Amino acid sequence: MRTDIFARLDREPEPPKIETPRMSPHRIALFGGTLAFYLAIVIAVLMSSWLVTLDWKVMLFRPYQQWPGIHAFLDYYVVLGQRGPTAVMVACWLGWRSWRQHTLRPLLTLGASLLLLNVTVGAVKIGLGRLGPHYATQIGSAELFAGGDIFPSGHTANAVVTWGILAYLAATPRARRYLSAMSAIVSLGVGLTTVYLGTHWLSDVVLGWAAGLLILLGLPWVEPLITRAENWIFAAREWLSARGRTVAPEPAPAGTPRPVPACLPAMGDAAQDSAREPAGTGGHQTTVVAATGGRPRAHTAPTAHPGHTARSERTPVTPAGSRRPPHTERTPRGGAAPARPVAGG
Repeated sequence: MRTDIFARLDREPEPPKIETPRMSPHRIALFGGTLAFYLAIVIAVLMSSWLVTLDWKVMLFRPYQQWPGIHAFLDYYVVLGQRGPTAVMVACWLGWRSWRQHTLRPLLTLGASLLLLNVTVGAVKIGLGRLGPHYATQIGSAELFAGGDIFPSGHTANAVVTWGILAYLAATPRARRYLSAMSAIVSLGVGLTTVYLGTHWLSDVVLGWAAGLLILLGLPWVEPLITRAENWIFAAREWLSARGRTVAPEPAPAGTPRPVPACLPAMGDAAQDSAREPAGTGGHQTTVVAATGGRPRAHTAPTAHPGHTARSERTPVTPAGSRRPPHTERTPRGGAAPARPVAGG
């Protein structure tokens, strides 16, 4: 019995018992409140309100100059919000879960969330075209419609979605609470790090948090499409497997000789044994295979009836007596001839 770690990996896993989140009234209320907050931030930036003034104050404060000692660490920490590295790390974990649970839902959910993130956040970025702090041209201006692409913060929204998807797919309520707290801390740190480095306005980060949270809250609406895509992928896999098993063999090339089956007519055990003997060894039967018709033709002796012994296998019987009358003058072979009387004197 195997006791190493591979013993558990080889065991057939139980079907996943993960409850799919639904759009409950509480979740709908959170989604509506987050959406209202999102629109309020966009309107505040469009109107160059107090939020834009706060952006300029934080930017002119230059946090990276106030605390230069943590600059090197934050350069690495901000990678937790980049799309490529985080997607690869989370996809590896969710791919292992998909393999263990025999379901594609974790990977498909990650793909759907990243697709929604690219569409929604990317559309707002391109539509508003806000410039970053390092490229600002006029103090106090919102820097909108100037060809930029930083509003909302993509790093922040990506951190919320990528790490939050782990909490969304958690199997137990306890794991969901812990993973939700972890994703909140990571996404909060990534957003503030971009403000520290001067690559984003503060309002960019706030809108990025709201954008990522909207995607996580709205994922239950996408679950039917995810289930349909998973069923379609498995059906296509079964169809390809069945097609590979039923492929007809390729025909043999012209001129290839066909194998001739060796068939013997039904015969007794003794006749079959004698038929297997080579010619010239005393057997009374020879099998001749003719090439006509592609079938062998055997010339055999008549088959003996069951229960009767073949003539060649019978024990010779010495007759009890001779049928000829005794001949007195016959001399047995090898014996001496009798003496004849001598005539004359």
